[in-house]
Amino acid sequence: MKKTRGFTLAEVLITLAIIGIVAAITLPSLLVNVNEKAWDAQKKALHARLAQAIGQMNTLGGYGTYTEDEEGTATEDTAAESFILDAMSKVYKINNVCGPDKLSSCGIPSKITTLDAVSEINFPSKMSELNAKLLNEINHSPEKDGKMADTKASAFETVNGESIAVFYNPSCGSNTTFANYAQDKMCVNFIYDLNSNEGPNQVGKDIGFITVFGNKNPVVVAPVPHNKDYMSAVPQYSEAEGTPDASSVCKIMAEDLRLPDINELAALFINAPLINLGENKSLYWSSSVFSVGSSGTAWRLYFADGGRARTARSGAHNVRCIKR
Repeated sequence: MKKTRGFTLAEVLITLAIIGIVAAITLPSLLVNVNEKAWDAQKKALHARLAQAIGQMNTLGGYGTYTEDEEGTATEDTAAESFILDAMSKVYKINNVCGPDKLSSCGIPSKITTLDAVSEINFPSKMSELNAKLLNEINHSPEKDGKMADTKASAFETVNGESIAVFYNPSCGSNTTFANYAQDKMCVNFIYDLNSNEGPNQVGKDIGFITVFGNKNPVVVAPVPHNKDYMSAVPQYSEAEGTPDASSVCKIMAEDLRLPDINELAALFINAPLINLGENKSLYWSSSVFSVGSSGTAWRLYFADGGRARTARSGAHNVRCIKR
């Protein structure tokens, strides 16, 4: 009679140990990929819902009250909270509203990690903490002379579980031209956390931003910046064969990247401290072209002060790509 040989206990234990080691190595990366795909889908859905809500508003300016004393200290600031209560809640389903100094009650984390995963920063609670350059004196804009008010952020929770901080500029202008300054045209900047305080609380993963430009006919953008260094000193357009230009450099870096348009680039400027971008006060190209050809012009943005202008496409500026 033929005997059947089974596995020894030692062989079974060795096999289980090998399976455990392989699982320990592969499962974390698999879970990260699953989470990132889920976050990407959630980001797109949130962008679509907020864009639809903003489009239903007659005006984005003028909500709430902001006053300062002679020393420039705010004596009354209901701007962001009023925008949520009197505007957002009329066109968007909101579970909970949290005023200034109570952001954590709406699931906003106290600290977040920047896009490059290098720095952990305090979550901004007002415009000057979001980006101090937003308060620069703006004396060359035909729509607004002076500077943006240093309004405090408020927050709300969505029915889908997202926590969203609102940075609101009640005196924003129209977005009919790209010229002058990005901060003139910014009406609202949302910083969202897709899963409240569950983590990892990192920009580019569960943390992101959506920016609204223009009081009338607003433009809502939600750029997801690439986390690698930009390629510097490239022309927006180049006729030299084999020479990378701004319009192609993103595709060279990765197939799923592209150059941001001028409003998306402005959103990167407004949220620059979250992504560690622009500290070298550089000029960055956008994909928005004013006139075609190598002798034409394209729009760029100066991260030192938010200035937007068109310049010769043969000039060399920096590039930061965003995900498609």
